[in-house]
Amino acid sequence: MTKHVRVAVIGGGIVGCAVLYGLAKRGWTDVTLLERRQLTSGSTWHAAGNTTYFGPYAAMTRLFTASIRTYLAAELETNHSVGFHQTGSLRLATSMDELLAYEALIPMYRELGIPYNILTPTEVKAAHPLLEIGDLTGVAHTPTDGHVDPSGATYAMAKAARQLGATVQTETSAEKIEQSPNGWKITTTKGVVIAESIVLAASFCTRELALQLGLNLPLYALQHHEVITGTVAGLVDIGRELPTVRDPAAPANIRQEHDGFLCGVYEQGPKFWATDGIPKDFKEELLSPELDRLLPELERVIERIPAFGESGIKTVNNGPICYTPDGCPLLGPIDGHKGLWLASGFTVGIGTGGGAGGFLAHWIMENEPEYDLPVVHPARFNAKLSKEKALAMIKSTYERGYSIN
Repeated sequence: MTKHVRVAVIGGGIVGCAVLYGLAKRGWTDVTLLERRQLTSGSTWHAAGNTTYFGPYAAMTRLFTASIRTYLAAELETNHSVGFHQTGSLRLATSMDELLAYEALIPMYRELGIPYNILTPTEVKAAHPLLEIGDLTGVAHTPTDGHVDPSGATYAMAKAARQLGATVQTETSAEKIEQSPNGWKITTTKGVVIAESIVLAASFCTRELALQLGLNLPLYALQHHEVITGTVAGLVDIGRELPTVRDPAAPANIRQEHDGFLCGVYEQGPKFWATDGIPKDFKEELLSPELDRLLPELERVIERIPAFGESGIKTVNNGPICYTPDGCPLLGPIDGHKGLWLASGFTVGIGTGGGAGGFLAHWIMENEPEYDLPVVHPARFNAKLSKEKALAMIKSTYERGYSIN
């Protein structure tokens, strides 16, 4: 059976569902999403769910802001919980250069209407009593962000899009994409889809889809670890959920997970995964954890939050996440391929996914972006960028963690 649609979105993670929802909410309901397995099957299901308003690019901060707003709107429209915890977050500074960089962002956040302030070490101790503050020069505080349930947010947007008339086809693998006289022909395991435009939102699988068209996209998967502790003594006694901590000195993010901590580690010397092609039989899998690789970073986390080291490790998750050489997504059209759009390479897919979906939907419908955002345009990378150079750049970007210098 052949199906004709205005836009076909390939990939059922949080970004793909956000694009579908963004299109449907703006009035384009003759759109469909194709997912080879089930929604969230790629990187979304094992994401930590952290949301943030913090970023050195003002325009990217608009994506962060719009993401939380989008998830909450979908929740309201569907009564499907996105599990938003408004804990706020703390970005630590251990040098005057870092602190001055945080202070320089105050006008930007004021203009965007986002609560943002700089805390002294003493003030941050009141916000997070378990932090060691001896080496801090200050902290950037965004009190209205936090974290969501990634699956909840994804399914809420998919449900909202369906309610508006869009369709979602799971267990439908896009086997081949090619340009046709009517736009784009997508051969799937359940028939053919003809679309005026297609959006490749398949995370680390996007590269292989694009190779069919002779496109060399610098999208590769890195192994990323999350460590979940056992019960932390004293957390319950605090009586409130603690803010997320992002520590450039670790580098790591640490947030409360029930009565323990969840820590995402940006190790030095990370390992890549499947750079020669994603295994055809790859499903909702985690990779074998390699805790020894994380020990230098975890030691710094323990120095910052001693209670983290006293609670024991309950779970170690190691999952692939998609990276670009500069850590910003590929979001926008592909020059020379009319109707071909990218929404891939999100290192913080939950944090920016909801906003990116609306941003791209506007661009597709109006043939111009809502606002200028060159930092995400796919054309910023040379098509001849070698795999070796791309991997070296990705490694360097990953190792920088939360550094804004």
